[in-house]
Amino acid sequence: MVPMAHDILPADPDLPLLHTRNYEVKSFLKDENTVLIRGAVMDRKPGGLYVPDDDEPLVMHHMIVDLTVAYPQMEIIDAAVVFEAHPHTTCTNIVDHYQKLIGLNIARGFTHRIRELFGGPRACTHTTALIQAMAPVAVQTIWSMQAVRAKVTGASFSESVTPEERKRSLAMNLNTCHVWAEDGPNMSLINAGEELPPPLQIVRRYRELGLDASGWSETMRPKG
Repeated sequence: MVPMAHDILPADPDLPLLHTRNYEVKSFLKDENTVLIRGAVMDRKPGGLYVPDDDEPLVMHHMIVDLTVAYPQMEIIDAAVVFEAHPHTTCTNIVDHYQKLIGLNIARGFTHRIRELFGGPRACTHTTALIQAMAPVAVQTIWSMQAVRAKVTGASFSESVTPEERKRSLAMNLNTCHVWAEDGPNMSLINAGEELPPPLQIVRRYRELGLDASGWSETMRPKG
């Protein structure tokens, strides 16, 4: 089995390393309507940079955020922030401020609201950047939940769903990039009542397994 975790950067150039920042975000199914989104950010200085003759890297920042999100409302119903590593004793004074995440909706305007509540001197810049990186994972999880639900129930996409119903179910993607532009290729297919083709990765993997991916969308597309 191919591991889920892997290095997403190419090999390092032949140059001195100055700094490494890592983000990692995962989502976990708690129940059919609730998901845990867990994220972490870590900043490291290479060994010997700050402490002479020491090969051990220094972890300067390590913040962990847990968001419990209710679906399909996309509402944050619980939040927890932990500072595992921080450069100043007073850094942790702001941790409780992140309870203001509870009640926020991860939808249009979420990033702007995060900046209002936690931007600049109002919070921790590293934790706030992490939360902004976690929001797209919450959106991507919608598709994962649909896949899980389809496997459990055996449900398939209904041919009777109207283009307007399908558009509404995919509203989270609308105008988020050029492919999902209101007048873009995906919405043109949806408005015409046609199925979107499976993602390229799915087609490639099905082909590698000697399978036909043409029927994949019947169980993987959201219902209206």
